[in-house]
This record gives sequence, C-alpha cells and structure tokens, in this order.
Amino acid sequence: MAFLPFRQQPAEPKLPEGFELFSDLKPEAEAINRLLAACEEPTPPSERWQAALEQSLWHLCILDVSTSELVGFVRVTSDRALNANLWNLAARPGPMQAQLLAVLVHRALSGLRKQLPGCSISIAAPPAALDALKKQGFVLDPGGIRAMGLRLR
Repeated sequence: MAFLPFRQQPAEPKLPEGFELFSDLKPEAEAINRLLAACEEPTPPSERWQAALEQSLWHLCILDVSTSELVGFVRVTSDRALNANLWNLAARPGPMQAQLLAVLVHRALSGLRKQLPGCSISIAAPPAALDALKKQGFVLDPGGIRAMGLRLR
C-alpha cells in the first residue's frame, strides 16, 4: 500500500473503553506471538523479538485493562530520512478489532507525521486492517504498483 500525504486527515478514532494504548511498554515475545497467532499471522521465533524491537524506531501496544493481555500491536522501522514501514500490525479478532486497528494505524501515522514529515510509509497489512488503512489515506497498489517481499527462512 502507498500513502497519499496530501489527503485531509480523518478524525482521531477513539480507543474503546477498557483498553489502554502504550508507547513505552516492552511486550514479551510470547505475548506478541500469541496475538499474531490469534490473527492467523506468522509468528517468528521468540528470540528474534528482542532484536526486532531494538531495531524498530518505536512500537505501540494496546492492552485489555481487565486482563493485561496484549490485544493490539504495531512497530515502526525507518531509515529516518525517506522511508518508514509499519510491521506486525495486529489486533485481537472480535467485535473491537476494527476499532483497535483504527487506533493503532492513526496513532502510528500521527507519530510518523510529527517525527518524519514527508517520508513515504509502507505496510504489508492483513485483510482485517484494510478498512482502517483506507480511512487513513492508504491506497491499495496505487497505479497498479505492487510491493514485493522476500521471506527468509
């Protein structure tokens, strides 16, 4: 997906009651992998998460206040000049998933606009996140341009 920065930005989505957003919480690898598995996303070996988080510019977590369970996550990498990438965007499946994804996407993009204005932003997103991304101005395969990736095994 590509991002069109000149589009008017939508209003900030509200975090549902009973959830809290953190930008300074270091989640456990197992918690991230449980969330990714619940979303039917690939789960890397737990030992890779420490390096992934250290090499990230920053990350966001959403916790269910009643259980302290990680229910939303996204991390950002960047060359701190021209490009930024959102990785591992995930929110617990269920009735609040769309709202949680909307909050994560909005907050991540807001942070990047402040820190790195003008950089291009890309993301490989799960189907559940497409609506939230479109509402924030992302365009799926703009002009027929498709991203390519290589999965190292």
